[in-house]
Order: sequence, then C-alpha cells, then structure tokens
Amino acid sequence: MRGRHSPLDSDGRPKVHMGGDEVAQIALDNGALVGPSHAFTPWTGMYGHHASLRGCYGDLAGKINFAELGLSADTDYADRIEELENVTFLTNSDAHSPYPIRMAREFNRLELEDVTYDDLKKAILREGGRRFTLNVGFPPQEGKYNESACIRCFEHYDLKQAMALKWRCRCGGIIKKGVKDRVEELATFATPKHPPHRPPYLHIIPLGEIIAKAVHAANPNSRQVKEIWAKIVGKFGSEVRALVDAPVEEIEPSEVADAIKKFREGKVRLIPGGGGQYGGISLEDVPAAPPRQKSLKGQTALLDFER
Repeated sequence: MRGRHSPLDSDGRPKVHMGGDEVAQIALDNGALVGPSHAFTPWTGMYGHHASLRGCYGDLAGKINFAELGLSADTDYADRIEELENVTFLTNSDAHSPYPIRMAREFNRLELEDVTYDDLKKAILREGGRRFTLNVGFPPQEGKYNESACIRCFEHYDLKQAMALKWRCRCGGIIKKGVKDRVEELATFATPKHPPHRPPYLHIIPLGEIIAKAVHAANPNSRQVKEIWAKIVGKFGSEVRALVDAPVEEIEPSEVADAIKKFREGKVRLIPGGGGQYGGISLEDVPAAPPRQKSLKGQTALLDFER
C-alpha cells in the first residue's frame, strides 16, 4: 500500500516484504518470467544477500530465466559464476531516474520478429530464433559499488583489509562490500567462461559525463552540459551513435570531440566507485595508471556488432 512515505514516491521503486521464493511463485502463477534486478548490488541485490539462486528462490531456482546485472557488474563478472551459465543477462538503465542523461546508459539489442511481450519473452528464453544479440552498459568500475569502500568517507579497501577491520572504516563508518570482491567470493572460475549463447558486451561511458570532463563542468547535470548533450544527440540521433559511430570532425565543441576520440582509443582512465559513490573518469594524459585506475579498452563501433 502506498503511504505518505512510500518508497514508490521517494525513489520510484515499490517495496514488498516477501522472500524471493514467494515473489517468484506469484510471478510464475501469473505467467511472468522471473529474475533478479541489479543482481550484484550490495544493498538490494540478490547476490548481496544470498550466495546462490537457490538461497534466494529455493526450489524455484531452476525457473530463473534472466539476471539484470546492474551498473557495477558486466558479463565478465557474472560469467565467473557457473550457476548463471544458462541465464540470459539483461543490462537495463534506471527507469526510475528523472534525468534524461541517465536514460539508456545501459540497454540491450534484441533479435525479434515483432515488438511484443511474447517476442521479448521468447528472446529471454532464447526460443524461436529470438535472442539477445548485444549487452551495452557501464564499465563496472563506474558503478557506485564496484570496490569495497566506506559509505561515509568513501575510502577504498581490498577484501583482506576490510575483513581485518571487521568492515568498519578507520573513520568509524561502515565498509560496504563491493561487487568485485563479492564476485571473487562466489566465483566458480578464475576467468570468465562465456557460454555460446552469450552476446558481446559493449562498454560505454555516458556522454554527459564525457562532456562534463571535457568542458570542466561541475557535474553532468549542469546547464552547460545539458545544452551540449542535447545538440549532439539531436545531430546524431542517439547518445550511443555520438559516442561510438559519429565522425569525430563533425562533433562540436572541439574539446568534446577530443574527449570522445580518447574514449574510442581507450585513453580514458577509470577511477572505480565504491561505498555508494560513482566511479569517475580522467582524460588526462598520464604515463601509468595510479592505484585503482584502469584504462578502458579501445571501443568497437556499434555497427560492428550487427548480427
């Protein structure tokens, strides 16, 4: 029931006090598909509270059809866990976010005959030739909970340090276990083992974030960034095409064009997030990556992923 302080009013998401098996049974009784959303997120994700699908869904674990990975995980993370081998992965952006620059920062490409629920269901089940052909999303380091970090001061810790401190930061705050460390705990395989049905994963950094860094704006929600974002998207038709396909010489202003060129060439450095703080990017030319920073691999054009 919606009340005065309903989470549906505050953040666009309903809250029900039920176990995973109860929710799954209701969904299945009504002909729906079942799977966890932002599966690895430590506060609310399934793997944040359970060590396995069975731990969450009980005897219905075999009927879990999909897993939505969340911003702090990608296919390489999830495909280190054997029980997910036959599960279809979804990469979905925050539908409850009010900001346009947040929409479609993660999305999926599907092969369908008709844009209907029945065809979508077949694609998730990989039936009748319908299937997912591409997952697109954040580099995991950009997510809020990629590394283990304090939720108060955002100091990062490796797993051994956090365990030695009993998950209490030196500042007194709680150290929230990161997705990277959680995957290490749950992993069956030392490296990802992608099943034949798994589509490629294309990493993208939101255009608004690249613009903000290029023009030295305070944040991606600033008026300046929004105006540049709207012009670029209006010119090229979509944020993703601007990021990976548009001719660099046609992108304006020039500093944004230069930043997008660096992104495509793999010269953007990622600063991992943690503790509820998003990761960041650096466009600075540095000879070596500082601790906890990684370079993003050069990006393949979106059209290169056509079936």
